[in-house]
Amino acid sequence: MSTEMNRRDWLRKSALLTGGMAILPGVWQSLKAAPEISPATTNAVTGIAFSPDKSMPLKARLFANENPFGPSDKVKQVIMDSVATSYQYGFNYIKDLKKLIADYEGITEDHILLAPGSSPLLMAASIHFSQGGGSIVTCDPTFDSLPRDAEALRAKWVKVPLTSDYTFNLDGIQKSINSNTSLVYIVNPNNPTGTVLDSGKLQAFCTSVSKRVPVFVDEAYIDYLPNPKEATLINNVKKGDNIIVARTFSKIYGLAGMRIGYIVAQPAMIETLAKYNVEIVPTPSIKAAMAAYQDQDFMKGVIEKTNASRDYLFSTLKSAGHDYIPSVTNFAMFPIQMEGKKFTDEMMNRGVAVRYWKFNSKEWCRVSIGRMDEMEAFINTLKELV
Repeated sequence: MSTEMNRRDWLRKSALLTGGMAILPGVWQSLKAAPEISPATTNAVTGIAFSPDKSMPLKARLFANENPFGPSDKVKQVIMDSVATSYQYGFNYIKDLKKLIADYEGITEDHILLAPGSSPLLMAASIHFSQGGGSIVTCDPTFDSLPRDAEALRAKWVKVPLTSDYTFNLDGIQKSINSNTSLVYIVNPNNPTGTVLDSGKLQAFCTSVSKRVPVFVDEAYIDYLPNPKEATLINNVKKGDNIIVARTFSKIYGLAGMRIGYIVAQPAMIETLAKYNVEIVPTPSIKAAMAAYQDQDFMKGVIEKTNASRDYLFSTLKSAGHDYIPSVTNFAMFPIQMEGKKFTDEMMNRGVAVRYWKFNSKEWCRVSIGRMDEMEAFINTLKELV
């Protein structure tokens, strides 16, 4: 078995096996018959060596944009306490979490669909919006799980280059929309670049475009912004716009291993996408999410520590003469002079796990923002190679 594996591909394949495909045998057969998609078909080639030498301890796990400061002690206790009743189905707890989210966002519960992580929900959208051979318009590079899966299901993946400052190119996307477009997909803040769009500009864009075609906005990293309540496109959903907003508890909430996410959309869209999703989430995950959602003080501490580690990264990269893309998230990108796979292999051999990308005729390293000791290990290892 290859030691190199793309994390999103692993999650995608897990979603295929455990999500809504159980009720879509025809679609499943179509996907199995689809040709393997080569990295050469996309501008952005990515990778990470997942299996380091067992004799080499991992000094810094900086490839998956996880929150190394969480979950909080309060959340950990809730998880342990929930084990006693984990033999029970968590039907009522799903309702409780929906109500908690709905009350906070000022929406009704029929606007919300839960899943074990956001990956099954991205898969549900890729299944629905690929039917009839429509096209998915998005920017490149970005988190490509949804458009890649839609392409495997015979949809067309329309890639618009990012702007010169590596943000989503809204003008380019708008020009690429035509009668065959079935969905516009936006990741804000964007992954892998860590850049964010002006909130007013994005909201106006989505209001306009969603009158022609649905818009899916992936907000996995929005809680790292100073004003997530103002920046979120949930505000547009509340106005009645045809917009789908994806959220996850995997990032700032520190629950990546617990697998829980949700989307917010118009009730009719929720009913449609629910056909491709199994809304079953383990009770410990739901209770952990509820506790984390309300632990605002801990989240503030996570942001402070993340910002401190990111500031250290940027200052040391700058002092060493490295350019980087200014990021507002818990990861950052900078160009490297070494071939990407060789770079990540050499870093992994030294106990530091990061990702690489290839786009704009450059090789890039994407490094997650970890604890300060991990960032120091990353910088010290980087100095050995460049």
